[in-house]
Amino acid sequence: MKTALFIILFLWLSVFSGQATELNAPNDTTYIFLKDYGLYKTKKKNAIKHFYKALDDLKTDQPKVLVFSTGTYHFYPDGCKTKVYHEANTLNAHPKVCAFHFENIKNLVIDGRGSHLIFHQEMQPFTFDNCQNITLKNVTIDWGQPFIGQAEVLRVNDLYMDIALNPRETPYRLEEGKILFDVGNGQSNEWSKTLEFDRNDRYIVPHTGDIPCLGEDWDAYSAEATMPGIVRLHFNFKRKPQIGNFLIMQHATPTHAGIFISESENITIENLRLYHAAGSGILAQNSKNLKFDRYQAIPNRTKIRYFGGGFDGLQVVNCKDNILVERCTFEGMVNEPVRVYSISLRVDEVVSANQIKCRYLDKQSEIQNWARPGDVVSFIGRNSDSSSETYTIKKVTAIDTEHFLLHFEEAVPNNLNAGDVIENLSWIPDLTIKNSNFKSSRASGLVVETAGKVEIENNTFESSGSAIRVAGDANTSLKTGGATDVSIYGNIFTSLCNTSAYRYNEAIISIYPIIPALNDDTPVYHRNISIQNNQFNPFDYPLLYALSVDGLSFTGNTVTRSYDFEPFHNRHYTFSLEYCKHIEISGNNIPDDLLGKNIYLKKTPENQLRTDMESIFTVEKY
Repeated sequence: MKTALFIILFLWLSVFSGQATELNAPNDTTYIFLKDYGLYKTKKKNAIKHFYKALDDLKTDQPKVLVFSTGTYHFYPDGCKTKVYHEANTLNAHPKVCAFHFENIKNLVIDGRGSHLIFHQEMQPFTFDNCQNITLKNVTIDWGQPFIGQAEVLRVNDLYMDIALNPRETPYRLEEGKILFDVGNGQSNEWSKTLEFDRNDRYIVPHTGDIPCLGEDWDAYSAEATMPGIVRLHFNFKRKPQIGNFLIMQHATPTHAGIFISESENITIENLRLYHAAGSGILAQNSKNLKFDRYQAIPNRTKIRYFGGGFDGLQVVNCKDNILVERCTFEGMVNEPVRVYSISLRVDEVVSANQIKCRYLDKQSEIQNWARPGDVVSFIGRNSDSSSETYTIKKVTAIDTEHFLLHFEEAVPNNLNAGDVIENLSWIPDLTIKNSNFKSSRASGLVVETAGKVEIENNTFESSGSAIRVAGDANTSLKTGGATDVSIYGNIFTSLCNTSAYRYNEAIISIYPIIPALNDDTPVYHRNISIQNNQFNPFDYPLLYALSVDGLSFTGNTVTRSYDFEPFHNRHYTFSLEYCKHIEISGNNIPDDLLGKNIYLKKTPENQLRTDMESIFTVEKY
């Protein structure tokens, strides 16, 4: 009997102490259990009201843990908080419908205990607005009816293609020969874009990227229902998908993030699985010190889905201090898995010596609080990189959501012109991405546009475009950020990288700022990029493309030729260096059967290249 009591006491203490250790909870932590507010397994009933009952008890500053009872819960727009948020790269449909809405909350752990949260219609599962010291963990997010369609290819010939759809998960109807997907509230969207995924290995089939997956004029099809869930598309598709593969059928525009982090600091997303969202999986803007650990933006395989994790996996916009992405997985994105960038402004008018009227470029670049008094900015000419001179903002006066006045402590440059760009140097983050898996998704795996310190270490890339794109742009989308210190170390780049042609994805690693009028006098855009001790498995020629870089090294890497796919790229160079300075390519393990074995120099003097591969590589100059 004593032994039994001892065992029970030991187990009870283990559970209690384990919980405290897991939550790192200080002694004064308050535990708030949602079951005490009526949250139980709700089948398909709306469970959001139980959260709002608990919300007032979360508004203290003391440490607290909001605890779910493990289960499956459903959430609908009715009863949710609504608020206007201008979210980057998201349709500005207002107001946003916010399910779990946290505003001005501090020192909170949200522990889902492995719960599955199922959302319905267009809404934002989690919003953190002006929050501090928040952890969201141990939860799965999905949608009952996703905003992406999926079809299995059953039969293809020169007259028609038969596809199988799941009307229970993605209801659709045929109207005037076209497929329209129902999205709720009586609204429907027409099928607009397509990707093809390999049935067995779940990668995007080569050559199905931004060029039409089904060939030119594919949307001239005429749809006919042949039986429930089976649709015949009458058309001689110029490119025919493989029978048994799956077509990802895009029809919606991003309207809400899965998790939106705004004006917040010290936010951690931990052990969270996100199967779908009505926009980006996670969108963080105007925030600082963010950590994403074991975040999975992936397909829900139990539902045989090939698309996963929102339109983008993670977007970090106009943030600062430290951004850590660790042990994360991204798979099946219809846009980039990870993108870190800053949105800049365009000068509309120089009003006075220290006042400038400026604007966002488009509706999807409007964000709140672009600048604050005391922020330091620089001006960028349309055809150059950031200026070395800086200026301090004294005051910001909003004109409307698109335009505002910036008042400066100093006089602005005399040569400042309408159309030039303003970059906020006070909101530039350092970025670390390590031990993560970038599985097959559309376009680049990782897009980096920040002047902060960037470390990309021990990841695996299988992107259908460039694995890593170091970008920068002062002309079109105004996503700027000349690199100053980038380390790409110890990564694996599989043969799946760069299997489709996308704009600006010129090689497995593509360093490609947008500079339309580049010439010999244009200042160098990027600086100090190191690519060291990585494993590359290219099936095609282009390994590295670099435009306008000062200080680029490619050293200690191992390259193994892959024969998984047929070469197709027009760029028949292993290394392409344009308008670059101080380049080193040395100490690499290069196989005899590598395609190209050449270095292309365009407006890059040969004396700027240091290499030990003269005997096995040819150098071509332009």
